[in-house]
Amino acid sequence: MSETAVLTRSPGRSLPQAAYTDPDVFAADLEHVWATGWLFAGHTCELDRPGAYLTRDVARDRVIVVRGEDGALHAHHDVCAHRGSRLTGADRGCVRAFVCPYHQWVYGTDGRLRAARHMGPDFPVDDYRLAPVAVREIEGLVFVSLAQDPPDIAGFAAALGPQLAPHRLAGTRVEARLHYRVAANWKTLVENNRECYHCRGSHPEFTLSNFDLGVHGDVRSHPRYEAALAEARARWARRGLPGEEVSFPGGAWYRIARLPLRDGFVTESLDGRPVAPFLGGLTAEDAGSLRIVGLPDMWAHANCDYAVTTRLSPVDAGTTDVDVCFLVRAEAGELDVDALTAVWRATSEQDWELCENNYAGIASRGYRPGPLSPVVEASVEGFLSWYTAALERGRTPA
Repeated sequence: MSETAVLTRSPGRSLPQAAYTDPDVFAADLEHVWATGWLFAGHTCELDRPGAYLTRDVARDRVIVVRGEDGALHAHHDVCAHRGSRLTGADRGCVRAFVCPYHQWVYGTDGRLRAARHMGPDFPVDDYRLAPVAVREIEGLVFVSLAQDPPDIAGFAAALGPQLAPHRLAGTRVEARLHYRVAANWKTLVENNRECYHCRGSHPEFTLSNFDLGVHGDVRSHPRYEAALAEARARWARRGLPGEEVSFPGGAWYRIARLPLRDGFVTESLDGRPVAPFLGGLTAEDAGSLRIVGLPDMWAHANCDYAVTTRLSPVDAGTTDVDVCFLVRAEAGELDVDALTAVWRATSEQDWELCENNYAGIASRGYRPGPLSPVVEASVEGFLSWYTAALERGRTPA
């Protein structure tokens, strides 16, 4: 079985070809990786009033996340309890109730069935509802879990909450959205994100403001970076800005790290100047970039003036959808969207081209698992170890 071949990966090398190309392995990924943990769904600011909803697609599954009349978030499988029809056709919107387009069964935002026409006078409406999905808000970010018994998210919340809180993402708006369909397996996109080996040669816009160091597991050092990191941490401590790095503790699925920007840059922009009003109570003195990684599907950078989130959605073994969102202060006036998106539009599109090229080679006859650099690719090794461990747990009877 192809899945067995994946689990025989040699440490320090990339995965066997089947891990990226085989439909059976992709199916195992969905079952044992994507459906067992927590996934990034969207932003609190998109769910700012009762009835506001967004959807989260993961291959064949779709989840609706909605703000209820009670003010709480609810998440449901987008599957009518009658004969299984999808309820929604839009990525997001605002409703008083969800009405199945097939036979007009009506559901409240809490998922409970309100009405089912022509089902007879004795039909037990109260016995039916949309299948629930676990949902959690953490400082303006929304996560869901497809698992029947979701893993504890408390460690992630404790690590992320204090560091993201100063940015006050719940008080932002989505100023721009970018959507991409990338012809590559989802793991190639995560691997690309987990190293900056390629940054200097591929990301001229990104490296204007960012050092190509600081990725978890990258053991390189440079006096200028070390000095910038020490000075920034001292400044953040004086201002009470949390700066503790939490990187995949005990093999966990998340990383939170605040890293310094280069001299003269207070944000990730082309000229270093802010492109939007400062978030929360931050100022130029809080320059730096809070990095957030959540395996298997998200990474984000929160700067003093804007935040950018990237969300992966697997489509099939060789296709991944990507959504990139830019958040700014809710009351910000009209902004230069080109300036706001310049660095991350360029960097994202450069990465997708790299990933598609990488995947084309992986899928060819000449591919063999290659060696990972112990200097700059230890975080790729960490991801692959996390991934294969998730597959192994899925194969082990409870």
